[in-house]
Amino acid sequence: GEDVKPFTPEKAKELVMSLQQPAVFCNMVGDWPALCWNAKYLSAVLDGKTIQFRLGLKTVDLVPQFETQCSYVEATLEEFLAWSCGQPPCLSGPFSCYEYSKYWAYADYKYIARIFEDKPEIFQDIRWSDFGFPGRSGKESTLWIGSEGANTPCHLDSYGCNLVLQVQGRKRWHLFPPGDTSFLYPTRIPYEESSIFSKVNVANPDLKHFPEFRNATAHVVTLSPGQVLLVPRHWWHYVESIDPITVSINSWIELDEDHEARVEEAITRTLVCAIKSAENPSDGDLWLNPTEVEATSHEINLQYLNEAVSAYFRCQKAGVPGQARPSSAAAEQRTSASRKRKKRDVGCEPEDCRSLTQELGFSTFQAEKLQKIPFGPHLIQVLPQAQETSLMGVTAVESDGSDLLRENEGGHFGKLHCTRKQLVTSNSYGTPAHQMGTDGSPNASQTALSTNDLLDCLVNPRVISLVARLLLERTRV
Repeated sequence: GEDVKPFTPEKAKELVMSLQQPAVFCNMVGDWPALCWNAKYLSAVLDGKTIQFRLGLKTVDLVPQFETQCSYVEATLEEFLAWSCGQPPCLSGPFSCYEYSKYWAYADYKYIARIFEDKPEIFQDIRWSDFGFPGRSGKESTLWIGSEGANTPCHLDSYGCNLVLQVQGRKRWHLFPPGDTSFLYPTRIPYEESSIFSKVNVANPDLKHFPEFRNATAHVVTLSPGQVLLVPRHWWHYVESIDPITVSINSWIELDEDHEARVEEAITRTLVCAIKSAENPSDGDLWLNPTEVEATSHEINLQYLNEAVSAYFRCQKAGVPGQARPSSAAAEQRTSASRKRKKRDVGCEPEDCRSLTQELGFSTFQAEKLQKIPFGPHLIQVLPQAQETSLMGVTAVESDGSDLLRENEGGHFGKLHCTRKQLVTSNSYGTPAHQMGTDGSPNASQTALSTNDLLDCLVNPRVISLVARLLLERTRV
């Protein structure tokens, strides 16, 4: 019948939890009321309620347009729609200073539980139970509304994996595997818990400063309405809206590895806040992402670290007894350290915890499992750019004929835009011309390392992963 979905909830969950590369689910959400959540419908539901929009320039620079460099306005969806339709600019209003031809706007990381708190019945429009997560609805989901050109800088999430439903318009996703982390020049400046940013603008890479990016393998997919993208754990992603209006809904799915990732994030927060707060705030650029309320004190950060370590051992104890811990080799595969469910959510009840060691042995059977993945018209494998993907028979809701799942041209929980104390420092990645030698290499006698240079090494995902393991071994003893 028409209501029969290609995968049962149990099978869909098995795929979500086992897939190690991005894939697109088709024909799984045709009966979801949330498919009607276009911007016009949401504007009526919000009924004049204002939300925050992030605005950035449409010009593509060599440097990523981080959230610290964007402008922010409070506006209604009605005002956003009028602006994005190119209507003549008003002399007043939140978007009056931003010419549509030059700027994009993004209402991102909007927690549905928060913006629709007075309309809890709307949570049931989103049915993640179809993917094997009973009880998960809009209350555990995030809403994204953007204009053409709206984008999120390339980053990876420290916690969980990500399911993304496209509702209106299309978005292009540029994804890179965890193994490409070193090619993407990871940085924690701007700092935001659970997000590791790339210094590379993958839409216009500066190969002079970041030559290793040539070795990165992009997986590019254009997501159309009615399709659901799975972003596996620690996959880097740069996302851009390519239609006049886009609406997406996502939910971050918790994983066993999050408990160790929270320890890593607590270590990172302690180091970044301690070192950056010691600088003179007038010496440079913004370093704290607008999604972070403030630079927390060392005392609070140390308390957070202890809570994360305690939760790790509490959940490990609740797991299957007698099994060995993951090997160092397995841990090394996780050194890109990221995923998104966020912040002080370190508590863990035993009944909610599966053993962290259940990942043991997965790599042994990974190839065998991959062969059993039912790729086809209902589950599309997102391949590297150099390869071709067969899309015969693939359909998308409200498709306009340009819904290719991969092209050949080449948040998160806890994210909330807040007013904050603006702490700043240098965020330069290059060496000034006067510090270069005659052969074009840095002049050793004149090169000045910045605080950010030091932090990029200290809190590199590989270093933090090692520190976390040493810390956990010390605590275990």
